[in-house]
Order: sequence, then C-alpha cells, then structure tokens
Amino acid sequence: MTSDKLTIAHWAEEDRPREKLAALGAEALSNAELLAILIGSGSTSESAVDLMKRVLNDCNNNLNTLGKMSVRELMAFKGIGQAKAITILAACELGKRRQREQPEERPDLGTATRIYNYLHPRMQDLDVEEAWVLLMNQNYRLIRSLRLAHGGITEVAVDVRLIIKEAVLSNATIIALAHNHPSGSVRPSRTDDRLTDSVRQACQLMRIHFLDHIIVADGCYYSYHEEGRL
Repeated sequence: MTSDKLTIAHWAEEDRPREKLAALGAEALSNAELLAILIGSGSTSESAVDLMKRVLNDCNNNLNTLGKMSVRELMAFKGIGQAKAITILAACELGKRRQREQPEERPDLGTATRIYNYLHPRMQDLDVEEAWVLLMNQNYRLIRSLRLAHGGITEVAVDVRLIIKEAVLSNATIIALAHNHPSGSVRPSRTDDRLTDSVRQACQLMRIHFLDHIIVADGCYYSYHEEGRL
C-alpha cells in the first residue's frame, strides 16, 4: 500500500527547506528543517523534516543532547543510515568548534591610508590596471572586497551598475573605489575623474556613502577625498 504522505518535493516551494533558506535566510528555519537539508532525504514513510523532528523529539529538542549521541544510536532511527548519522554528528561538531572560535576581525578602512595599505600588496607588482571596490558597513569595517576589472595599461573599464549591485547585495552602506597606475604616477586622468563622478552620482541616488576613490602606485597614492574632490 502506497503512503499518502507528501514528500518534500511535493510541498509548496516556499515551505521546502532549501528554497526557504535561499529566500529567507538560515535563521528562518527550524532545527529540524536545517538538519533535513543536511541529510537530504527521509524514508518512504516520512519526509526528511519529519524524520528529524522525530529524532529531535527523542533528544528533548536539544541540539546538545543530539550532539552527544553516537553513530550507532542515531542509526537506530528508521531512515537514518551510517552516512546520515555521520553527517548529523559532523554538523554538531562544527557548531561546537564555531563557539570556540573568535569572530574574524574586519579591517577598518575609514581612511585613505588604510585603504592604500590594504590594497598596495595586491597591486604593487601589477603591470596592468585593476579596479577594486571595497564594501563597508556603517563603521567603515570591510564586508568584502571585489575586483571589478583587470587589464589595460593606461585605463580599465568599470561598470558602475555592478558596483551598486554588489553594494546592495552585501548590505554595504559605505563604499570606496580604488585602482592602480602601473606607470607609477598617481595623477588622475580625465577618465578617472569621469568614473569618480559617475560613482558619486549613483551612490547619491542609492543613499550609499561614497567614501573615496584611491589611485594606487608603488609607494604613494592619490585620494579624491583627501584632495577635497569628494
């Protein structure tokens, strides 16, 4: 006799754990849903979510209790084989190890000198131009850095739309632009000026603070902000 129970594949898309995580973030999922993503499938009689609800119920819905179980104890549950048991315990162990780790210190890039010191090691030996955007939070702490373009001896093409897109996706409230001059001169070109103005206007429209545009050379830099041009 076939089961009438719906598998996860038959659920509404917004209720499926993977799709729900992608749309709403991991914090929106229950422990059972997160664990269901890890084990991948349940059994012929229950979904992965229902299986993990049953396991968690036997652990008093306590993840610490779950993490103390052995592979053999987990395999006693119908639908959990060795591979799933190992995956569950590996996830619990990672959670414990994360608690022991110190949060990664994000660099403070609130000044032109700090931006230069951060990017100079990446740019000092380049024989072509590269353009980078630095995406920061409201405390000038780096969220992520992104190379926008590579190539060209005297200039490089930068898509302003990409800068804004990445800033929005990263929830950045402050950005800085930087590129190098392989010639060693930090004097900005007319192209550099036009790019700076385009980024400034785009940031104003999106209410993102455009901190600076830095031109990097080996041993020196030019800052539009320090020169009073931003």
